[in-house]
Amino acid sequence: MASPPPPQDLPFTGERFVPGARGEIWVEHWHRYHFAARFAHGLRAVDAACGEGYGSALLAQAAASVTGADISAEAVAHARATYAGVANLSFVEAPCTRLPLADASADLFVSFETVEHIEEQEAFLDEIARVLAPDGLLLLSCPNKREYSDRRGFANAFHVRELYREELAALVARRFPHARWYGQRPSFFSVITPEPRAEDGHFAEVSEADPAEAAPAIGEPLYFLVAASRSMGTLGMLPATLSVLADRDDWVHRDYEKVMRELGITVARGEALERRVGELERAHGEAVRSRESGGSRSEGMNFDDLRRLSLRDVGNWPVLPKLLVLGTLFVAIIAL
Repeated sequence: MASPPPPQDLPFTGERFVPGARGEIWVEHWHRYHFAARFAHGLRAVDAACGEGYGSALLAQAAASVTGADISAEAVAHARATYAGVANLSFVEAPCTRLPLADASADLFVSFETVEHIEEQEAFLDEIARVLAPDGLLLLSCPNKREYSDRRGFANAFHVRELYREELAALVARRFPHARWYGQRPSFFSVITPEPRAEDGHFAEVSEADPAEAAPAIGEPLYFLVAASRSMGTLGMLPATLSVLADRDDWVHRDYEKVMRELGITVARGEALERRVGELERAHGEAVRSRESGGSRSEGMNFDDLRRLSLRDVGNWPVLPKLLVLGTLFVAIIAL
């Protein structure tokens, strides 16, 4: 009997991350799960709003068991097919406010970039408190509204209600009195490490305007990551040190360099286009003046001159500049 075909990748809609997405979003999402996996050893873990299931599968490498939950039937079906070979991993289709899980059945509850997508935020935290054991650990992340949206003037169409720090703190504290806060912000880093490995961390942040002035801490975080529990002792297992996810293949930076090169080419072509349009406008004005003075086409710039002027080097241009040049040429010819 033939084996079933491998599941197709879920499309990247912008609402949920999938492993095939590239850029900063890739670094942000994988980093959170690698951070969480450090605390999953031997625990019963729940990954709420698990999406494609990649993070649940990563947690399952360390946890005793992992249950991934998502409201999307498509996502759950994909996750079950993709990670069918992971024995300690299961997936359920359910809203994060009504999970088909027993009370106090989880030691670790993970939910990244979920709370801002739902209106029933209080009910969501109540459900987490129900499912999590009394000494269990919650790892919850969400965008920092002040930095993510307000400062950048950005509105994410998929976010129902983003939170400021004080709002998130109040939401968590009503169920989990003990919390440790982390901030996440993607950036490019230069790393200096002793061999064979770094034992202690040092972090300095500089600005382009004043690179000699170093700040000891990262700037305003783009995302909050809150570790919370009803047990103060549970938080003792969490490190106060910096967590860095390194891009081993340097592909994020290579993508950035590629975009910057293409931007430079586009800007240069745009400037060339402006010069060419200026030449055409001058030629058009010359042709109009020649006609108004009673001259013939031969006294001004003729059709062949315009054609050579506008089509020179245009063959390798992007479609839009080509159309602009040809459109200007058409106007100039009609005016002759």
